[in-house]
Amino acid sequence: MNTYYKRLRFLISAAAKKQFPENDTIEIAFAGRSNAGKSSAINTIADNKTIARTSKTPGRTQLINFFSLDERRLLVDLPGYGFAKVPPRVKRQWLELMESYLADRPNIVGLVIIMDIRHPLKEYDWTMLEWCAHYNFKAHVLLTKADKLKKGPATATVLKVQKLIKEEGFDASVQLFSALKKVGVDQAHQVLDSWLDLQPKEPKQEK
Repeated sequence: MNTYYKRLRFLISAAAKKQFPENDTIEIAFAGRSNAGKSSAINTIADNKTIARTSKTPGRTQLINFFSLDERRLLVDLPGYGFAKVPPRVKRQWLELMESYLADRPNIVGLVIIMDIRHPLKEYDWTMLEWCAHYNFKAHVLLTKADKLKKGPATATVLKVQKLIKEEGFDASVQLFSALKKVGVDQAHQVLDSWLDLQPKEPKQEK
């Protein structure tokens, strides 16, 4: 496990665009359907059980939560979308808040889209992929709760999701992930390392 992500610290919660941090940063946003395991994925990536608030109640994340890795790099937890039991007005507010973040935040380098492996590629998941294409963000799909399926069906689901995404003309990498069993953590770290420009530099050859 990459210990760099253990330094993740809560920075600020924002309910409106004016509350977004103004730092010159590199940001990776995490988005996902309510109860797909988004906060648990962030906690597992950071090796910290409490850094992102988790709940068995869908829709717990109602604000955009910013977390800092260092002075230049942030991870951002977006409000959960989908079947949360909240009034339609609140759902619209969440969607508008997310869209204002994605549309007007020049610092975003990529979006990690969280999907329950048993229920991938729902309507709003496709919307997030469309936003990635529209705003030219990199996209990476975490198929969470992989421990709920046996290895064969889990692998088959990865291949199916990859195929469907490609057929729709989107460019996104896909992987298995389980917060419970710590499956896929190293692979997720490698993706984030690349997006955050944390890959080790090749040594210069002496002439």
